[in-house]
Amino acid sequence: MTSHLRFAGLICLMLLHSISSHAQTSSQTQSHVGDYPSRPIKLIVPWPPGGGVDTAARIISQPLAERLGQPIVIDNKPGAGGNIGTAMVAKEAPDGYTLLMASTSPNAVNPHLYSKLGFDPAKDFAPIAMVYSVPSFLVVPASSPFNSVSDLVNYAKANPGKLNFGSGGVGSSQHLFGVMFKAATGIDIVHVAYKGTNPAEAALMAGQIDLMLDPPTCLPLIAAGKLKALAVATQERSKALPDLPTLDQLGVQGVYTSTFYGVMAPANTPKPIVNLINKEIREILQTPEMRKRLADLTAEPGTFSPKAFEQFVESEFERYGVIVKLSGAKQVD
Repeated sequence: MTSHLRFAGLICLMLLHSISSHAQTSSQTQSHVGDYPSRPIKLIVPWPPGGGVDTAARIISQPLAERLGQPIVIDNKPGAGGNIGTAMVAKEAPDGYTLLMASTSPNAVNPHLYSKLGFDPAKDFAPIAMVYSVPSFLVVPASSPFNSVSDLVNYAKANPGKLNFGSGGVGSSQHLFGVMFKAATGIDIVHVAYKGTNPAEAALMAGQIDLMLDPPTCLPLIAAGKLKALAVATQERSKALPDLPTLDQLGVQGVYTSTFYGVMAPANTPKPIVNLINKEIREILQTPEMRKRLADLTAEPGTFSPKAFEQFVESEFERYGVIVKLSGAKQVD
């Protein structure tokens, strides 16, 4: 009988300890989240208004603000290829009230281009959620004699150095695409850098350059017959142009240049806040209204957990490190 009483007492003690631990954990979680958010949230966009990163920020900020019950104020802080605004967020308090609209250039490419960033991409941020990614298309002028990637590659091999490709600048996605494309096909084509994608696109339509990688903004130009699309530089076909093959399918392996847009916070932001924002963003991306809006942009909605998003960014960082090294590109700090 005594042994039974002792056993029962032990069970009671274990249950009390478990309840106490659970209450303590709940209390700690509550202390981290508290009444978050209790005031407006600032979303730093390290690019000018109207660009791809700014568009992504404005698409997600309104529904996220409605769900969180607080305004989200977009603050454009452009400069140095996205580095200035990104560095600002790295120095903010990790309380969930300052967020970053992250993207491929500052968070995966620039660390390999600039010797002085003002931030550590691996240590200074807490990745929260991928919002979406957009594909890029290999395009040529409407008047181009090339109607396929094989036409282009065969000509380039027979005429080394005679073709050129345009980009929005040294170290841009278009430039790095050209580097990857040359390495994958063994061709010799010349890089021509412009000050932005729009001037490069105008030069392409005028026949001043032979090819370039273009974001989905080129789709109306393709539809209007001003450009020809030869392939999409992603692992899957684009829903906007389902009949257009991927470079992989054409035998040009591993040339991927989709651009990602996502939300990050300063490092050490409490995990409950990170998880809350991730949950809300992922639910927003599943709504029919958002699905329709992203489809119109030829965008693929994000599905990552915070950890999966972190791993994705790390993999892009490593991948672009190899490509930038191969390109020999460097930017003046």
